[in-house]
Amino acid sequence: MDAEIRALLDKQAITEVILRYSRAVDRGDEALLRACYHDDAVEDHGGSFLGPANDYIAAILPALHSDRLMTHTVTNILVELEGADRALAESYYLSFARYPAAEPPFETLTLARAIDRFERRDGVWRIARRQLRWEWNREQPIAETWARGGIGDPAILLHGGKKPNDPLYARD
Repeated sequence: MDAEIRALLDKQAITEVILRYSRAVDRGDEALLRACYHDDAVEDHGGSFLGPANDYIAAILPALHSDRLMTHTVTNILVELEGADRALAESYYLSFARYPAAEPPFETLTLARAIDRFERRDGVWRIARRQLRWEWNREQPIAETWARGGIGDPAILLHGGKKPNDPLYARD
């Protein structure tokens, strides 16, 4: 296969792993999250966790399976291939989380960067090491008005959910 086409396919496969990570944490999909990492991967979550990625996933399962609203938006993905089976990817994560049980309840908006070492093993790209670095954070009281009613009646708006209670998992 032409080297340029192979490079594009590899970069796309890596980008899809990065995007699936966001889907997994937002939808509470543990199996999908585990599939983003190699079994021996290391997670350095910027001071909040450092160790095996499997232990990191186990540690965040209560948050993943909670009713806490989380949204991770990925931007600025840059993938640098290093030979046939290694790559470095940098991506920016803009994440929103709501903490309704806190006193007082609040929302938080955070920007972080993930610097991922990817490896292709048995033909599959996965994260071998992730380093997360925090850039900034903003917190505010919960103020959900749906554009002060401009989007629609908040009482009838349909919302996403965690696995399996999200339309993504009810494909027809």
